[in-house]
Amino acid sequence: MPHQRFLDFNVTEAATWLVATARVALSPVEIVAQTCDRLVATGIPLWRVRVGQRLINPLLGAWGVIWMRETGAEEYTVPRSVLATSAFTGSPFEHVIKTRTRFYRSLRDLNPARDHPVLFELAEDGSTDYLALPIIYGDGSVQGAAFTTDASGGFSQEAIALIERLSPFLAAALEPAAMRRSAESLLRTYLGDGPAERIAAGAIRRGDQVAIEAAVLLTDLRGYTLLSEQLLPNALLERLGQYQELVVTAVRAEGGDVLKFIGDGVLAIFPVEDGGRETASTRARRALEAALLNAESIVGMHFVGCLHVGPVIYGNIGSPDRLDFTVVGPTVNFVSRLEAVAKSTNSAAVCSREVAACFPSDTTRPLGTFTLPGIPDEQAVFELIAPDRGLREDQGLTSR
Repeated sequence: MPHQRFLDFNVTEAATWLVATARVALSPVEIVAQTCDRLVATGIPLWRVRVGQRLINPLLGAWGVIWMRETGAEEYTVPRSVLATSAFTGSPFEHVIKTRTRFYRSLRDLNPARDHPVLFELAEDGSTDYLALPIIYGDGSVQGAAFTTDASGGFSQEAIALIERLSPFLAAALEPAAMRRSAESLLRTYLGDGPAERIAAGAIRRGDQVAIEAAVLLTDLRGYTLLSEQLLPNALLERLGQYQELVVTAVRAEGGDVLKFIGDGVLAIFPVEDGGRETASTRARRALEAALLNAESIVGMHFVGCLHVGPVIYGNIGSPDRLDFTVVGPTVNFVSRLEAVAKSTNSAAVCSREVAACFPSDTTRPLGTFTLPGIPDEQAVFELIAPDRGLREDQGLTSR
């Protein structure tokens, strides 16, 4: 009887639905869920389906949709680090992606000498058959889709053939969403969340810009010139990467955007939104303090941070054929001048009068007034401290 139901399944109708309706109207989760529901309704005993998509992202190696018969579908992500472990190496997914051919295995007679651990895990969970298929996109990239069943007899040959016939149309339905996700991920990786969203929304011409108010954080690695003379290139890049990771992780945790890596400097902004300057400045300060604290665990890791808050121009600058998305304006110029003050006063964290005004008086200490290049009049500069603690360049967060 299941065989007759397979024959009644209209592949042409399902394919048309995938590439016409589902492709433009549904999310990837909905596409996978409704496709699986259709297959189950026609008699194919699906238990679990996973469709994976590779990403161009330094942290995430892939994302995808997993569907379970009892719970439905949801998205998942795979850290990039996993792709270098045995969880992926030698797996059916790696086979499918590298060979562009299907992988089929009964899970009822597995052999530890030849079968990947993931197959044993699926068998322990109740799966009886495993089918993985290549999902090939128009740009030549290969993704993977895995289908399992818990039926005692596994998949029939008719069921496998039907799934294989439908898979190219599933690929066509998912490809636009996957390409958008990869493009967005790449933009966020190189530009930050805010710029990526604005560019995706169409802010792509030179001069596309907006005036906003933001707390601006600039950090600078101490002793970088000396390090560049002492360390081999690979060791120097590793140290630079450690420092940048500290700052970027802390900034993102507080909802900020890292806009630039300027040599050994990191430029980030925290837009002023609900809560005003005080909230934005507090978020920037928390990010800086977290990064400085984490730097204590790395021998010889010292950097300074400078904070200012005010109006900035946020958008595209550059030539007609080479654009950059960044912030410019007097606020950015001002914060860049504070680095010299941090060096001369041996402070790890300094801020402007405007930022200091956002905090209790016992969390800042006046350093005096300074002449800043390109800035009219002498300017008051403050050191950021926690109660009974100071942010010193030579020791990070220390007791005062």
